[in-house]
Amino acid sequence: MIPSRGVRRFRRIVHATILASVAIIGIAIFIGPPQARTRQADVSANDDASLLAGFRHVEVASVSDALEQLTGRKMYMSHRMRPIFPTRFAGFALTVLLKKETNHDPKALDGMLVAIDGGSANSVYVMVVEDGADIAGMGGLMGTAMSSRNFSGAVIDGGVRDVAYLQKISFPVYALGVVPSTSVTHYRFAGANIPVVCDGVAVNASDIIVADADGVVVVPRASAGAALKLAQEMDFKEHSMYATIEKLKSIQEAVKQFGRL
Repeated sequence: MIPSRGVRRFRRIVHATILASVAIIGIAIFIGPPQARTRQADVSANDDASLLAGFRHVEVASVSDALEQLTGRKMYMSHRMRPIFPTRFAGFALTVLLKKETNHDPKALDGMLVAIDGGSANSVYVMVVEDGADIAGMGGLMGTAMSSRNFSGAVIDGGVRDVAYLQKISFPVYALGVVPSTSVTHYRFAGANIPVVCDGVAVNASDIIVADADGVVVVPRASAGAALKLAQEMDFKEHSMYATIEKLKSIQEAVKQFGRL
């Protein structure tokens, strides 16, 4: 017996309803419960790209204050560490150590070149030149290589040279000074991506280096998420305080209101 038109229409509606329900259930399973989506968002917010984006838009002074509160340690470099032109950047530390040693070995510094060529985008070249305030740890050639590999910048516990060319290609470098000297025949490569002490601050590979007009701060990777959150809160308070101070003509009242100095 052939079903009537009404029965056939009813069956099509039921069939479509079942398919729609299955699809909704499948989407819910795929997306997961709200708690799972929240956890995924938290992970995403703490990934490398998000951290760097955050640190590139926060004041280095706030990062320094946040780290001191969280770790009880001084994580900023001294007033001697200055940029060759006004800049700000954030990236992951690629550390290199040069040991003082007179030599005529043409391969004595090969390791630092290998480290540069193996560096990834968003690296910050952190070089420690032992007793090297008057030795150029890098110059235009190394800067060109770093720039071509999209490094964020360089921080040299030593000197820098070829400054005019580095300025021309807009590659940011912080160093202890500008000198015309060379490390060739005076130094030997002693390691890459190893713990170093740069201008008095401990730096490990993949720590986050944050720099702006106020100086350079090292953010231990394990503290990065908490430090960024606290620094952002400090920034918001401080930037809000400017208008309050101007309005009330009192820094004391602003500090009472925001609890920040």
